[in-house]
Amino acid sequence: MSTAHILVVDDEPDIRNLVQEILVDEGYDVSVAEDAAAARDARRAHRPDLILLDIWMPDVDGITLLKEWQEEGSLTAPVIMMSGHGTVETAVEATRLGAYDFIEKPLSLAKLLLTIERALEADKLQRENTDMREHLRPVTEPMGKSELMQKLREQIQRIAQHDTWVLFIGEQGSGKHQCARYLHANSARSKGPFIEVGVASMSSEQSAVELFGTEVDGKVHYGRLEQANAGVLFLDDIADMDLDTQGKLVSALESGSFLRIGGNEPVEIDVRVIASTRRDLQQRVSSGEFRDDLYYQLNVVPLKIAPLREHSEDISELLNSLIDQFVTQEHLPYRSFSVAAQNRLRNYGWPGNIRELQNLVQRVLIMGGDESVELDEIDAMLGEEKTTTGKTIVMAPVFDLPLREAREAFEKAYLEHRLREAGGSVGKVAKLAEMERTHLYRKLRALGIDPKKVGSGDSEQ
Repeated sequence: MSTAHILVVDDEPDIRNLVQEILVDEGYDVSVAEDAAAARDARRAHRPDLILLDIWMPDVDGITLLKEWQEEGSLTAPVIMMSGHGTVETAVEATRLGAYDFIEKPLSLAKLLLTIERALEADKLQRENTDMREHLRPVTEPMGKSELMQKLREQIQRIAQHDTWVLFIGEQGSGKHQCARYLHANSARSKGPFIEVGVASMSSEQSAVELFGTEVDGKVHYGRLEQANAGVLFLDDIADMDLDTQGKLVSALESGSFLRIGGNEPVEIDVRVIASTRRDLQQRVSSGEFRDDLYYQLNVVPLKIAPLREHSEDISELLNSLIDQFVTQEHLPYRSFSVAAQNRLRNYGWPGNIRELQNLVQRVLIMGGDESVELDEIDAMLGEEKTTTGKTIVMAPVFDLPLREAREAFEKAYLEHRLREAGGSVGKVAKLAEMERTHLYRKLRALGIDPKKVGSGDSEQ
């Protein structure tokens, strides 16, 4: 975490210098100003994370300066007012204008430090929640007129009315995150926070701190679980959570309270859990990689999200929606997809699912060209290559995906291609890929590949 920058505005040199020295000793980055003019200059030169503002100054008083910043819309940091001759009316006016707190002089240094710490922590938490709420708007429903998507929307709407845990199961990029937000928006907790934790991107040590927060020497860092109070905690890729954190999570959610790391006082919570996975959790329970009590809690309401290749009839509607989104939000030039181009996309295997389609549409619009997107442009985007037998292999454009998902997309495409060549024989594929057969079977299960279906041609590429 970067050092907080505090601006101290006070016309009394002794107070100004003393507060600066103490705050520097506490590890803060501090700048000072002796009057309103200097304060304006200091704010322009370096945006503070917090401001200590005296009321009585020779040029412009602190209340007037606070009002000026508030009317400019530039009150981007918490402000703590200070005064040796303040009144109740002054304190009320400062609070109305957005001040975090009001401290009387002579200053109690212990109270000042505690107020600064609380103001910075409150501001941080407010920013995190605001960012997530802004990211939430507008919430769009999972799109598609296919029977699969209509059924999925109905299931989500029905489940949203109950406060049970929910597990979304689906391949990478299939829309699990969107479904989780849609469920939250239709639930009784919709006005509460939606706090997301990307489990796969964290180490076991990070995940515990991220979830439960810390409390060291009286300093509190609010974890995601605490931030999600009265709302939803979305655990993305929960299969990658380490066993120790799984145990702490089960205990916290069953008891409705937990201890921050380093803390002694229990923190009470009321949280709904929505999780997602692209892996076989039951298999992970059998192998000892996932706790059975957490699995049974999550598996009360499992919802499977179909891969895009299983509802490819929705491609046209998705294309129109994505084009509108990029044209409106990113001001990219409008382009339409020809019938031939749409037909090509409907018959593509989409290993990266909706996320891959989204990346393709964005890339096509950024690259520009004729108003109509034609077949040859799509073939170039999909990266077709001809084999020596004249057959076409489509290499998935995985460069826009995170490394972990790009690797899995490639492995899936590679093994499906090998199975088609071998007529579904896992033994032949093991030799061709130079893999031990048992390991290959585990890999196929993890990637959701059925050798018989792929080998017989029943599975679309």
